[in-house]
Amino acid sequence: MSKTNLSPVIAGVMNWGIWDKKLNTKEMENMIHVCLENKITTFDHADTYGDYTTESDFGKALASSKIAREKMQLISKCGVQLVTESRQNTIRHYEFSKEYIISSAENSLKNLQTDYLDVLLLHRPSPLMEADEIAEAVLKLKADGKIIDFGLASFTSSQTELIRQKTEVSYNQVQFSATNFKPMVDGSFDYMQMNNIRPLSGNPLGSVFREDNSQTRRLKKLLVSLMEKYHLGSDSILIAWILQHPAKIIPIAGTVNVARIQSLKKAVELKLDKEDWFAIWTASMGEDVA
Repeated sequence: MSKTNLSPVIAGVMNWGIWDKKLNTKEMENMIHVCLENKITTFDHADTYGDYTTESDFGKALASSKIAREKMQLISKCGVQLVTESRQNTIRHYEFSKEYIISSAENSLKNLQTDYLDVLLLHRPSPLMEADEIAEAVLKLKADGKIIDFGLASFTSSQTELIRQKTEVSYNQVQFSATNFKPMVDGSFDYMQMNNIRPLSGNPLGSVFREDNSQTRRLKKLLVSLMEKYHLGSDSILIAWILQHPAKIIPIAGTVNVARIQSLKKAVELKLDKEDWFAIWTASMGEDVA
């Protein structure tokens, strides 16, 4: 069982830095405050974000904010090796040796200017990963107080079970949304519920607002009527749809729009009528349930 208490919605910081929004220290500090004011206390990082720069940018903002560390939870991921100027890699690959996991976690602590991570995730499954070696690294980091909980990202149920046989797995971050509901029907969420693993949902709005196809058109048409019924924005309704699943999924919202962050609080409070929940799934599939 996880020892951490994450917020109902997590702030995803992948795009806060040089990869997209290019927030400076003051702007990043302000975003942290906005999230906390709206009960989003958990922040999702990865060492790779911003070509290995976003963690340290966030760390500077956190130090500048003077916010007490115990008021938030920090997640980071490791294992992906990018081809960048800061790394001597010739090809993108995965690295899960005991030494690398430990050094990567320690580097994240240094960049984030904190003594511990609430959760450390392995960023992607590797065909070459050794479960025993991963377990040794996790147990050492826990024993040293450098991480509280451990989890995975984008691991299948069988890959998760391989790791879980050697060390406790508390979280698995997967892609899940109204347009990408595969984990709900392929047994992934069933497996997680059976083994007390909390799913974290990356890209929780899916492709609804990014693509124009028959699926997104059906969903957008339905959302117009649901917005009128619930007096909430479409993004809040889509987040509420995720939150209603019994696997207790935690969506990761990457927005830096203050109004949208404020609306996420309403999404947490919203309970969709059951038929409306199924209407969203039906619109996504393009057919009724059997």
